[in-house]
Amino acid sequence: MNVLVTGANGFIGRNLAVRLGELPGVEVLRCTRQSSAEELTALVARADFIFHLAGVNRPRDPAEFTSGNVDLTTRLCDAVKSCGRRVPIVYASSIQAELDNPYGRSKLQAERELRGLHAETGCPVHLLRLPGVFGKWCRPDYNSVVATFCHNIARELPIQIADPGVVLRLVYIDDVVAAMLGLMQKPDASPDLFAPAPAPYSITLGDLAAQIRAFRNCRTTLIGERVGTGLTRALYATYVSYLPPQDFVYSLPQYGDTRGVFVEMLKTVDSGQFSYFTAHAGVTRGGHYHHTKTEKFLVVRGTALFRFRQLVTGEYHEVRTSGAQPQVVETIPGWTHDITNVGDEEMVVMLWANEIFDRQRPDTIAKPL
Repeated sequence: MNVLVTGANGFIGRNLAVRLGELPGVEVLRCTRQSSAEELTALVARADFIFHLAGVNRPRDPAEFTSGNVDLTTRLCDAVKSCGRRVPIVYASSIQAELDNPYGRSKLQAERELRGLHAETGCPVHLLRLPGVFGKWCRPDYNSVVATFCHNIARELPIQIADPGVVLRLVYIDDVVAAMLGLMQKPDASPDLFAPAPAPYSITLGDLAAQIRAFRNCRTTLIGERVGTGLTRALYATYVSYLPPQDFVYSLPQYGDTRGVFVEMLKTVDSGQFSYFTAHAGVTRGGHYHHTKTEKFLVVRGTALFRFRQLVTGEYHEVRTSGAQPQVVETIPGWTHDITNVGDEEMVVMLWANEIFDRQRPDTIAKPL
């Protein structure tokens, strides 16, 4: 299957072309700003499906709206007619087509050109009206405030916010691409030609800036944001994509003594923290109990002896584990416990605690076994 992507070097085009390239049996045909009218016609003649993403949205001269959006779409329609085949087309339009401004009018006219193609030839046409799209590979200081904020905040550059209360409607690039790929499985368009766009997220300009700043601050506080779902997940993926390569790595504070080292890696808002520690051969760490705090230990290198004693009954229990056999050992409230390196090499242990350590209320009471 030959799939033509116009605007293949643009933000949406790059993301879509990569995803198309992952599909077996799909060859991506690329049309860019450098492609001539003759090259466009030749590409259309080979295409089995077309994603029309090329366009202009930030021209120096408003006349470029017509040449970049309307005239190009007209040439595409003419090329489809000349090839004599009903090639399905997905057009990345904009919600601005509903507004009376130069950009919106040009997108609306491009839609009309495609409607005319459909009426004349029966060629399936899908009109996808999108709000602001954000994600990796979007150019900052162009037409995406998300890209600009991520780029600048990642580099500690200033950002400008005229009205923090302005509400933005945004869609994530992966959701847009998924919707587009879904349309490849449904070549017949709906009667009104409009394709369902991904449900947009809403966020104020001020909240957007605060969220992106929080992503940067987590390297200092070690407290991560809730990045597992929804808009925060998409914004975080976008933010880290703007990190310069020298910032792919950052250092963590390390606390050491004669027993080994202790390093906190990540803290969460409401699900505890992750750390690791080392212990030299023969060293015992711990010797305390908790009333409510719980922990999970995973020995990743070395051999450990965990000892437990119940505070009230005196019941004793011990567990041996090593990096050769991954096992999680849990500490239980009301049981004092310790861990000893009973091997010959340095022991490395991962640790999760269900709460961030609070020096004012540590819930860690010393009591050697």
